[in-house]
Amino acid sequence: AVVSTQSTGDLDSYDDVAQWDLNLPDGKHTVRFQHGTTSGRRVILVDGKEVRNTGWQFKLVGKESFLIGKYRACIIIEANGLNYTYILEVDGKSLKRFVENRKKVCRTWTPRVGGNPHRVVLERDSLNVWLDGEKLDVMGEFTENGTETHFMIDNQAAIIRAVTSGKRREGIIYSLFIGDTQVPDAFEDGL
Repeated sequence: AVVSTQSTGDLDSYDDVAQWDLNLPDGKHTVRFQHGTTSGRRVILVDGKEVRNTGWQFKLVGKESFLIGKYRACIIIEANGLNYTYILEVDGKSLKRFVENRKKVCRTWTPRVGGNPHRVVLERDSLNVWLDGEKLDVMGEFTENGTETHFMIDNQAAIIRAVTSGKRREGIIYSLFIGDTQVPDAFEDGL
């Protein structure tokens, strides 16, 4: 995502000039960026916590690197006259490309168990399972139809079943079951 802003009369106010919201396996994150367009000061906040503050700088454009959880991120600052453009890259990819890649790699479900909302994410490349932002220790076992990964949600048994679709283009189908009930996939922006 590219955010473009134009400088206003108060050139060194430290208001947010860009904000990005993204969903990662460990949860939802908000990245806010503040840029003092006369002092060069740059402040990056992830989930409201300051992770980078450059203070006064001569150079008004450039790159600022930081982490969002386990992911490397970078904000690129470009100038066109009085306009500034801010670009967020995650793991060396544009935010859009990173999100598209994560959607291919991750499956997400948002079940309600015992009246409580939860978020389950399966990273298909590593087979890591995340529950409400915490990586779980899970146990997988082979079955005659594929594999099952067992874990608990609010003291209820949960299983992620992986079975082949029988079609090369579709590959493996992942389904979450809590008890005998299948949970529909969640479709989130950003993951």
